[in-house]
Amino acid sequence: MFDETDFFIIPPFKNEVYIDPTDDCTRSKMKEAIAMVRSQGKEYDLLIGGRHYSTEKRIISTNPADPDEIIGRVSKANKELLNRAMESAYDAFRSWSRLPAHERVRPFLKAAQIMRDKRFELDATMILEEGKSWIEADADLAEAIDFLEFYSREALRYAGPQPVVQIPGEVNELKYIPLGVGVVIPPWNFPSAIMAGMTSAAAISGNCVLLKPASDSPVIAAKFVEILGEAGLPDGVVNFLPGSGSEIGDYLVEHPLTRFISFTGSKEVGLRINELAAKHQEGQKWIKRVVLEMGGKDCVVVDETADIEAASSGAVSSAFGFQGQKCSAGSRIIVVENVYDETVRLIKEKTEALTVGDPTDPDNYMGPVINEAAMTKIMNYIDIGKKEARLVTGGNHIQGKGYFIEPTVFADVPPEARIAQEEIFGPVTAIIKARDFDHAIEIANGTEYGLTGALYSRERDRIERAKAEIHVGNLYFNRKCTGALVGVQPFGGFNMSGTDSKAGGRDYLLLFLQAKSISEKIL
Repeated sequence: MFDETDFFIIPPFKNEVYIDPTDDCTRSKMKEAIAMVRSQGKEYDLLIGGRHYSTEKRIISTNPADPDEIIGRVSKANKELLNRAMESAYDAFRSWSRLPAHERVRPFLKAAQIMRDKRFELDATMILEEGKSWIEADADLAEAIDFLEFYSREALRYAGPQPVVQIPGEVNELKYIPLGVGVVIPPWNFPSAIMAGMTSAAAISGNCVLLKPASDSPVIAAKFVEILGEAGLPDGVVNFLPGSGSEIGDYLVEHPLTRFISFTGSKEVGLRINELAAKHQEGQKWIKRVVLEMGGKDCVVVDETADIEAASSGAVSSAFGFQGQKCSAGSRIIVVENVYDETVRLIKEKTEALTVGDPTDPDNYMGPVINEAAMTKIMNYIDIGKKEARLVTGGNHIQGKGYFIEPTVFADVPPEARIAQEEIFGPVTAIIKARDFDHAIEIANGTEYGLTGALYSRERDRIERAKAEIHVGNLYFNRKCTGALVGVQPFGGFNMSGTDSKAGGRDYLLLFLQAKSISEKIL
């Protein structure tokens, strides 16, 4: 007996290396790519079953650093087109689900290489559409490539023989088969990595996908779908359906033919999806599977044995990378009182050294927040913080065209304060004083979330205790609480941070598969 993977050998997985924004050649290529993307002014259609559809209603994607600049115009789906996409996806599922895994992974591996070849164009798109710095954009793209590569290898592993106990007189086997057609709803903050990871995980497992990208990042998603087509992905496997969640989101989730929903975004929207998906619809033959990643209120804990210089640098990086617009952002810095004042001083100093401005300039560390509504929400939280705590630095909207906010630090924040409990999703962090290490762990676990956390400590006993007691899905020691690598730190959280789906881990594809046990009596 031959396994299907015997004739399809790929090297072991390794993470993609990032660009160096200080390199002269890199700077030249990126500036050329930014100019090229700016000159495109392209319109993007829906893609259903390999056919392009243009609609009158459009999402206008703009540059948050200069909202007058249009990055692209993207057609919006309606319910009629969603029904057409569902039918097309199920037609494609009949053949796609039966393809051997080594054939399914080929277009995704090819797409990964195309993304490398188009690296600067895709980075430039995120710099302009999202306000990402050069390194944040490239890390986003590198993670997307990693997902394609890692999940390709995982698909081959799951397609291979699975261990079951054999008994005399029978041949027994366990096979993993795909679920059907699902809806993928990614967030805007990692518009390449999470979007591509969610989509590829579902499709590479043999399912077909209706992809509804975030309305703040439809252009980078459209380019990814174009790349899948260029890589030879069959028509109907991934269908591109941009549109506002309020108009089509509920309909996609409630559709009786929707087999699963994969969502990353806010707690409020995630809980609504979970509720809607749980209700049986007429004609629905299954219990819908829901995969949710819903955010966090993440902590960096600093004890009195820590390297305070390294801890303050890690805390600032955790808090303000991509303007704090990460579900893993270090929005709480919990410091034991013995080193509290010195840590606050260093955090203030390092925060005030950060540069804020147009992200097309590689020397700017922070760019704008994503849109006007986000800016208004964040500034409202800053006003709340001024009443709840002591403003250490920042706190202002930077006047000009874009949605720029100063990196903002509050100190002496009560653990129960709103700015210490609610996800702000912006460049705001709250420093909380703990009496001792016991109190610090209590504060760390004192929110409804449980996504990431970090502890800076030189004490081995404390590190071991934190492993057992800090209740988060991703826990780091003596490093920042952001920047999980595919395959290295499988990512997903507890409590209201979601279903702990562990993206980039060995069990992630199981969320899009079901096990079939087969027994044959030997005659």
